[in-house]
Amino acid sequence: MARQRLGQHFLADAGWREQIARAIGVSPHGMETPASPPAAADNYCWIEVGAGHGEMTEHLLRSGVPVYAVELDRLLIARLQRLAQKHPNLTVVPDDVLETDLRAIAAGRRIRLYGNLPYYITSPILHHFFQTAELIDVIHIVIQWEVALRLTAAPGNKSYGYLSVATQFYSRPELVLELPSGAFQPPPEVASALVTLRLPGENAKLGLENGEEFLEFVKLCFAQKRKMLANNLRSLAEPARVREILQRLALREDARAEQLSVAELAGVYRKLNS
Repeated sequence: MARQRLGQHFLADAGWREQIARAIGVSPHGMETPASPPAAADNYCWIEVGAGHGEMTEHLLRSGVPVYAVELDRLLIARLQRLAQKHPNLTVVPDDVLETDLRAIAAGRRIRLYGNLPYYITSPILHHFFQTAELIDVIHIVIQWEVALRLTAAPGNKSYGYLSVATQFYSRPELVLELPSGAFQPPPEVASALVTLRLPGENAKLGLENGEEFLEFVKLCFAQKRKMLANNLRSLAEPARVREILQRLALREDARAEQLSVAELAGVYRKLNS
C-alpha cells in the first residue's frame, strides 16, 4: 500500500517497466544502449533510489553487477530483503536517500543510478546526487513531467531556470519517455517522464574551481526571474559594472538569466570574480 506522506507511486504496469528497462539498458531485449555506457562488470554498481516493492530492482539485477536498493519504508524493506535472499548481488540499504552516502555504498566502483523519485523532493535528491558527480556515469530518474521539462529546457524556454542550469552544469539531460499516470499505482495526478542524465556536463568544459559557489551565484541570477541580470546581481556589483561585463562578453546589457546558457552565466561569474 502506498503512503501518501512519502509520495509513493509504484510503477505497476509491466509493459512500462519493460520499456524503462530497455531504455536504461537492463533488459535482455537490449542490455546495452547509448543511455548505459559499456563498463567492466566489476567496475560499476547500480544504486536504486526508492526501490519500493522491487518493481525495477529485478530488472537491474539482470545486469549481474552489485545492486544496492535504497528504501526508507520499513514495510517495503522487509519485502526487498526477501528478494535479496534469492539474489546474492542485491543489498538492501534501509535509509533516507538524502542521508545516503553514495560514495561509501559504491566502495570504489563507478555508479549508475536509477530512481522513481518522490515528486515533492526531486530537486533536493538531484543536488544530493551531484555531490558525488565525479563517481557517477549516468542517472535515470522517473519524475514529474513538468520537472522533466525544467531539467532539459534550453535558454529562452519558459521552463528554463536555476534547476535547468544546475542539472546541465553537472550532466547532459535527455527526456527519454513520457509515462501516463495509469502506469502507476496509485496513479499520480500528473504525467511523468523518464529522464536520463549522462555525466559529466558543462562543468567538464568550464573548469570552474568551485562548482557549488558558481551555483550559488546562479541562484542569485534567477532570484527574480523577470528582472535584468544587472539588477539581480546588485549585492555583488553595481549594475553599471554588470552591464559592462555583459557587453564585453557580447551579450545584451539588459539580459535576463533565463536568456543565458550555462557557459554564458559562467563567463559572467568569472568576470565578476576576476
